[in-house]
Amino acid sequence: MIKPFFKNILVAVNGSDRSIKAAKYAILMAKMYNCKVSVIYVVDTATIKYLTLSKFFIQEESAEYEKSLVQNGENNLKYVEELAASKGIKIEKIMRSGSIWGEIVAVAQEKSFDAILVGGLEHHPEDNETLSRQAKELIIHSPCSVIVVKEHDIDKLFKLA
Repeated sequence: MIKPFFKNILVAVNGSDRSIKAAKYAILMAKMYNCKVSVIYVVDTATIKYLTLSKFFIQEESAEYEKSLVQNGENNLKYVEELAASKGIKIEKIMRSGSIWGEIVAVAQEKSFDAILVGGLEHHPEDNETLSRQAKELIIHSPCSVIVVKEHDIDKLFKLA
């Protein structure tokens, strides 16, 4: 017998509209496939450290910026939890600090996720059709499938569910 493809999924949120759409998609997947959903927000302390070492930030600015990112993460995780509750779905909230892709991969390995959902990538002519470094690293190092959510009608589908 074949095991279900999606038993345990992880969705990465950063507060962008694209990541919230990915979260809504994950919530609908949980309803349809009866799978568990975990939501991760990563406080990008790797970039903060780099900016401090390169003297772009002074130490006090770094601490204040990190504090605001933690608050932002808590707000985003709470918002997704409320979205899930509105559809009768319970989620696990995860907040980590470090490099974004590194922490997502670490959590995916620790908890044996079947898939990682991320928000669709914007296409701008100046991007030269390349993925961001974070997205590339996530795709390369992920222990499971990475699904890029590009469903344009997710808000309508979410309201109907």
